[in-house]
Amino acid sequence: MGKNKLAKFADLETYPHVFQIPSTALQSGSSFELKGKWNEFFKNDNPIVLELGCGKGEYTVGLARLFPDKNFIGIDIKGARIWTGAKESFESGMKNAAFVRTNIEMINHFFAENEVSEIWLTFPDPQMKKTTKRLTATNFMKLYQQILKDKGIIHLKTDSNFMFTYTSEMVKANNYPVAFSTTDLYHSGLVDPILSIQTFYEQQWISRGIDIKYIQFVLEKREHFIEPDVEIEKDSYRSFGRNQRTNPQ
Repeated sequence: MGKNKLAKFADLETYPHVFQIPSTALQSGSSFELKGKWNEFFKNDNPIVLELGCGKGEYTVGLARLFPDKNFIGIDIKGARIWTGAKESFESGMKNAAFVRTNIEMINHFFAENEVSEIWLTFPDPQMKKTTKRLTATNFMKLYQQILKDKGIIHLKTDSNFMFTYTSEMVKANNYPVAFSTTDLYHSGLVDPILSIQTFYEQQWISRGIDIKYIQFVLEKREHFIEPDVEIEKDSYRSFGRNQRTNPQ
């Protein structure tokens, strides 16, 4: 491991708004001490919003700046990535931003039923080969509804046509209400300061002519889930390295 990563990990240990809990500590059935008590940590009763797979935390930090009346928590397994947003929010004195380093599959150990109001999925890996690893697959919907308030909101922002199409079909198959959906966000006419926040990778996609897709839907709670039975064309540009990806159109 490089010295730079080690230095970042050391920094994370000093930040009071960063929580790094080994999965082995939760596998025995125990839960994180703030589960059901996040409003005590933030010292308010404001809504809690998660960014799953937050990467460098650009959305977590950006949303926290835009909405001081909400609390935002970025979640990612990569500590070196989280460090960027954690450092910025700490040095800016933000009181409504926090980060958790853990696997997304473990979030029900960190949040109680009805504790979360919204979930953001910003440019997740589309996982074109394995459905159950997609962050909008029905197994994740089942997980999310354990912690979301009834009629909680899910946001997906993606460069991937495969991910957007799959998610749209999943939403349709399960009759989730759609608040907004577009295959070309920045030419959709939608003026929303939230959606104007751009991550590092999003800027790369835009510079290469790739349209940004966005869907916002309501996660009404379900007992049974339906996986969409559709064939979806895979993203051809994802077979290349990031520095070679361009719009195939």
